[in-house]
Amino acid sequence: MSATATATQPLLEARDIFKTYGHVQALQGANFSVFPGEVVALIGDNGAGKSTLTKIISGVEHPDSGELRFDGEVIEIGSPAAAQHHGIETVYQDLALAPDLDGAANVYMGREILKPGLLGVLGVLDKRAMKSGAEAAFKNLGVAVKDADAAVAYLSGGQRQGVAVARAAQWASRVIIMDEPTAALGVVQTENVLNVIRRVRDRGVAVVLISHNMPDVLKVADRIEVLRLGRRVAVFRREEATLESLVGAMTGAIVQEDQQ
Repeated sequence: MSATATATQPLLEARDIFKTYGHVQALQGANFSVFPGEVVALIGDNGAGKSTLTKIISGVEHPDSGELRFDGEVIEIGSPAAAQHHGIETVYQDLALAPDLDGAANVYMGREILKPGLLGVLGVLDKRAMKSGAEAAFKNLGVAVKDADAAVAYLSGGQRQGVAVARAAQWASRVIIMDEPTAALGVVQTENVLNVIRRVRDRGVAVVLISHNMPDVLKVADRIEVLRLGRRVAVFRREEATLESLVGAMTGAIVQEDQQ
């Protein structure tokens, strides 16, 4: 079981978040919490506000009102760089990989290692060091990338997902947000990705899982928070959640009192 069993204060918390796009109210007082060392799933039907909320947490969007707290302190996350400063990394559904680069280059994209001395001053990359670091990251997470020198365009969907997760895990110290990480994957590839998520959690990094796949959520999440019409309407621990209760909360058939 995750560290949530003993943690009393959320690591990351969104409180009373509002966000409007023109006449569309995407978030209407949404709350969300992430505890240290857990997998928390954020679920909801299309239009529930999941993407907007996670974009706010990752610094891509800014809320109209409300606050974000990290380790109990109110913070501003004004950009993705600010989120990364707090140890928050995001794996987007499109993975944001460079298809013509190999796995190691993608892991270190934007954080390239330069050779020491004059060569580094001249901007020469230390490809050996990056390959070694990437291979260690793949091994630690159980990511099966058969050829670390191959361009990611030639990798399977599951391997590409693994590279994206390994990149996030390499740099995230506190939280990784994963947006639909098993979408369009087969059964074996999906199970591999779920195992990677468990390994990330076991390293002490909290995982926020956004998914429409309820069986996957029930397999891997320690807690499940449900958004509906821009508000959190239910929170479940894995042992008390069922497919029926999750669907009921998403459709409005089940409504809990929101938990701050």
